[in-house]
Amino acid sequence: MPTIQFVAAHRPDRSPSQRYRFEQYLPYWERNGFAVDYAALLNERDDRLFYAPGAWLPKAGLLARAWMTRRSHVQRASTADLIFIQREAFMTGSVRFERALARTGKPVIFDFDDAIWLLDVSEANKRLSWLKDPSKTARIIQMADLVIAGNEYLANYARRFHQRVEVIPTVVDTERYRHTIERSSTQLPVTIGWTGSYTSLTHLRAAIPMLQQLHQRLGDRVRFRIISDRDLLVPGLPIENVRWSSATEAADLAAMDIGIMPMPDDEWSKGKCGFKGLQYMAMGKPVVLSAVGVNNTIVQDGFNGFLAASTEEWLMKLEKLVNDSELRARLGAQARLTVEQHYSVNAWKDRYLQLFNELLNATPRS
Repeated sequence: MPTIQFVAAHRPDRSPSQRYRFEQYLPYWERNGFAVDYAALLNERDDRLFYAPGAWLPKAGLLARAWMTRRSHVQRASTADLIFIQREAFMTGSVRFERALARTGKPVIFDFDDAIWLLDVSEANKRLSWLKDPSKTARIIQMADLVIAGNEYLANYARRFHQRVEVIPTVVDTERYRHTIERSSTQLPVTIGWTGSYTSLTHLRAAIPMLQQLHQRLGDRVRFRIISDRDLLVPGLPIENVRWSSATEAADLAAMDIGIMPMPDDEWSKGKCGFKGLQYMAMGKPVVLSAVGVNNTIVQDGFNGFLAASTEEWLMKLEKLVNDSELRARLGAQARLTVEQHYSVNAWKDRYLQLFNELLNATPRS
């Protein structure tokens, strides 16, 4: 039975990128003949320290421990048959570990789902940004035997450095994400929902003036549900804050009537894979997404959701959905079908197996 070593930063069920790029496929791949070696870098204690503000001396110790942990992963990589690197092997600008993994002679897959060649540092670690080197992404791509990118924008970047690039979107498990709460189509207020981490709350905050205008127009016919690891408090806006949990996420999304994904039109956003929108759509919810990047591929405006590029468009399309329950139902049904056909685990799980077997049977790349 061939073994795949998954080289990633976080423990299982900690990182959305890991959870939806490979973790949700693991049971299926194991049932189809592949063993899994999960090479996580940060444990729960390290994770709390790494994202805490300050604590520079303890963080130096964390980096030293992480370095030794990754060394042990490289040593045992010789027993694997495939190596799958998700985003990077280490959090500094070094590519030492990627190079060592490539030298094992085992086929290396490099997977990424963000524009990680751009500098992006958490607020808690801004003073450590000098340790990062986003340009290392190009060097990692060159070392790989296969590159898997989350969308065409990312793939076009990777193709500058490698001939073998596959586009596989970040997808939804449609067995887990499905409409489970029956709400009357005429029930008021209509709930407009958003989900995301503390870091992406910045995008939602930028949309607050638009949401305030919408509330002024519609009054108590509309309310807002925010699912995150931090609360969003806006005086005058009826917001229900729900603490994000992997265990309850699907049920928490089901209580929405409309899902939104506002984001700026910048290079980082163009690299995003539209996953918030896909989660809403998998639940059979109509969506309004910013007309940025891959959102323009996922949504056909007016058919399976709406796209908005200005405050006026956001207000017009949200107000139309709030006022028309039949439109919500029609767009939601098409949204669900779109995910089932093009953005689901079922749609892509066998493509990965094909790629794995091709690499196992290929002549090693020099």
